[in-house]
Amino acid sequence: MTPANEWAAALPPISERRLAVRVTADAQRRLRAGHPWLFDGSITDQSGPGAPGDLAVVVDAKRAFLAIGLYDPDSPIRVRILHTGAPTPIDNRFWQARIDAAMALRAPLEPSTTGYRLINGENDGLGAMIVDRYASVLVVKLYSAAWFPHLPALVELLGAIPGIAGVVLRLARNVASGRTFGLRDGTVLAGEVTDPVLFEENGLVFEAATRSGQKTGHFLDQRDNRRRVGERSYGKSVLDVFACTGGFAVHAAAGRASSVHLVDLNPQALEAARRNLERNPTATTPSAVFTVGDAFTVLEGLVHERRFFDVVVVDPPSFAKRQDQVVGALRAYRRLTDLAVRLVEADGWLVQASCSSRIDAPTFVDTVTEVASGAGRPFREVEVTGHGIDHPVTFAEGTYLKAVFARL
Repeated sequence: MTPANEWAAALPPISERRLAVRVTADAQRRLRAGHPWLFDGSITDQSGPGAPGDLAVVVDAKRAFLAIGLYDPDSPIRVRILHTGAPTPIDNRFWQARIDAAMALRAPLEPSTTGYRLINGENDGLGAMIVDRYASVLVVKLYSAAWFPHLPALVELLGAIPGIAGVVLRLARNVASGRTFGLRDGTVLAGEVTDPVLFEENGLVFEAATRSGQKTGHFLDQRDNRRRVGERSYGKSVLDVFACTGGFAVHAAAGRASSVHLVDLNPQALEAARRNLERNPTATTPSAVFTVGDAFTVLEGLVHERRFFDVVVVDPPSFAKRQDQVVGALRAYRRLTDLAVRLVEADGWLVQASCSSRIDAPTFVDTVTEVASGAGRPFREVEVTGHGIDHPVTFAEGTYLKAVFARL
């Protein structure tokens, strides 16, 4: 599968020049330790202005090769490191080796799961780019314009993966707001893609709106936690807050829950959740309720009605995209916990997650535990989970997902 010439021809060519970049002693230590980011403030000198996608060669104090990466003049992360150690060419063989290594790591997921993260950015050695697989469709999401010159080569390699029929481009907001060379969010780069794309997760069928849905069409990182909820749902009533397209609710229903109640602000997401429940015969329940509304308001209403559930799942979006939002995020988590624990039956389960990378797991767990105890619902059993195998973590900032499974 080759990229369409019309979009590939509009992209800037791969430059033959190499920027020479000198950095601070602290940056040298961080890069030698394997950190994949070089910030603008750590650069002491460079050989030229540089354009997005130029290859920057980082040298140490003795001007010996230290690392090579993609240059982005518009980002505070000025260089996304691709390789450290001995010099190596950055070409199709290099990209193919990174793709092959990523595929090998995810191989145990198939055949029961055909929706997963194939490339997890820096954690798979390809910073500022993720690739999600939905059965025969790959979705490439770019978080830096530095990838544009290299995109045709990468799409050709990705499209050659056995079983792939189409490749879709998604752009992060910071990229979409800049120069995109005629490419738009949702562009089909190769093959044919018709949404929704159906895929399997833990043997259950879901849909993904790969060209227009949130993220790349589905929140893939909670797959293992959704399975755990399903295993705890037999004969139980389950409340799924921030349900989106129903990942937790479908697994709960497939686990023979007595009822599922889904809450989300987005009515289109809940319609997709309804379809996901309907297309899984094993996920039918005597009662499925869909509530469109603000999660905090809906939870307050359920508390006022003195409603109780055997399993309450709270999986909000990130509340702290910036460091100055951490205090407010912790306040929001405390409020959610205080409401959620008041809805859990005796001996029931609270499942509360956070995808805010700026709040570490110990802080999150301590916050949830403290609020539950203060509400008179202390935990008697706690399990804390993290990332699945398709979301590997190779540096501290790459950690973001944590979930508390607590029996009250």
